[in-house]
Amino acid sequence: MASVGGAGGAGGVGGLLWGNGGDGGADWWGGASGGPGGDARLIGHGGHGGFQGGIGAVGGVGGKGGNGGWLFGNGGDGGAAEVSGTAGNGGNAGLIGNGGHGGGAGLDSAGGNGGNGGTLLGDGGHGGNAGATLGVGGTGGNGGHAVGLVGSGGAGGSGAAGIAGSPGGSGGNGGNGAQWFGHGGAGGSGGPSTLAAGGAGGNGGTAALIGDGGAGGAAGASAAAVASAGGNGGNARLIGDGGDGGPGDSGGPGGTGGTGGSLLGQNGSNG
Repeated sequence: MASVGGAGGAGGVGGLLWGNGGDGGADWWGGASGGPGGDARLIGHGGHGGFQGGIGAVGGVGGKGGNGGWLFGNGGDGGAAEVSGTAGNGGNAGLIGNGGHGGGAGLDSAGGNGGNGGTLLGDGGHGGNAGATLGVGGTGGNGGHAVGLVGSGGAGGSGAAGIAGSPGGSGGNGGNGAQWFGHGGAGGSGGPSTLAAGGAGGNGGTAALIGDGGAGGAAGASAAAVASAGGNGGNARLIGDGGDGGPGDSGGPGGTGGTGGSLLGQNGSNG
């Protein structure tokens, strides 16, 4: 249920055996929060978190995505935030499933973090992208981790574009790969800026025992030629290549390439 001046209502819980959680309600006024998505129970996807924003809304948090079913199901996506707030985080999967994606952000707001993948199989959700910033907030969300045996980390969200002389926001970090097989998530790119530095790129996530590290995010482009740094590549563990470092901008340092696997693999290249 949507709200005027208060928090959006929570989504309903999924059925006892199967069924998806309901979506959280939106908050259209006031700066409170979008409602959280409902959790699934045994089999089903979590509901999406509610939007936070609308006319006159400043501050507040987008609703968190609901968790996927204990046996099968993806986490719900986090709700978006519009002005000077924080987008909602994605919900976590249960045993098998992918984490929900973090919500996107508007002006001077941070993107939500991705949810974690299933405890057996599944990828982490991607971090939410940030929109624009006047110098406060604007960071992309971090990717969720793959916490089970097989799965890759989610990519970090991109940073906000700097406007009216403000620097760009930083990209989010990539999530880590699973325990046995899976790649690290890529770092998000920094946001561009016309009159200041672009945002720094996010760092890539660490791989599973077998898999490649995530690439570092590129620094945001600066039309004023103000330097900013690329993100570092993620490390491999046993077998796999390290992630490449992200390129810097306007003479800023590139990210350091990640370390290759201890048994087999190459180091990532520097940005």
